[in-house]
Amino acid sequence: MTSRSLRATCLAALVVPTALVLAACSGSGGGTPSASPSTGVVGQRVTQDCDELVPTTTFSVYGQDFERVRTPTPEKGSPAAQIAAQDGRVCTWRSTTDEDATVIVAVAHLPEKTLTRLADALFEQGGSVPTYTVEGYFSLHDGSGRADAFAGPYWIHTDSSLFTEPGTAQPVVDAVRQTVTPDATAPAVAPSTAPTP
Repeated sequence: MTSRSLRATCLAALVVPTALVLAACSGSGGGTPSASPSTGVVGQRVTQDCDELVPTTTFSVYGQDFERVRTPTPEKGSPAAQIAAQDGRVCTWRSTTDEDATVIVAVAHLPEKTLTRLADALFEQGGSVPTYTVEGYFSLHDGSGRADAFAGPYWIHTDSSLFTEPGTAQPVVDAVRQTVTPDATAPAVAPSTAPTP
């Protein structure tokens, strides 16, 4: 498979489970993408624990108290499940007053090529968020907001019904980004694509 067709496969694949994107983009074999958990594992272990990634004070902006779910179980096929399969860290917090209000955070440490392809796929779908300091994206699906950010070698993913717009996810994205790569910034805009003054 050529790099051009691999990129096209990756861009088209984000509409299907992230497992297929990771398997297709990992460079682990040719042919069609596979969702098998034994293939495409290219991530490194994320060493920071949940309380380091998102201090509990982060949640004060939502006007609710949250407690960490000690044994989170990501939904099969979700980005969080795929991050877990890449040796990433998955954390879930639940509101103490509304059990339906949860915040899921997942962080993967991935090779640059894999991160680039995932970011390209999100870029193709739109929803770029310049205020995340790093390359970031936001989307709403079925009453839940999804934010993704790419900071250094890390893919930061968070999902919650509390996230109604990019700004409502930003405190969580910022907390994780500051923990894993405090000096990360968004990539510079190429001169040919920079807006004219």
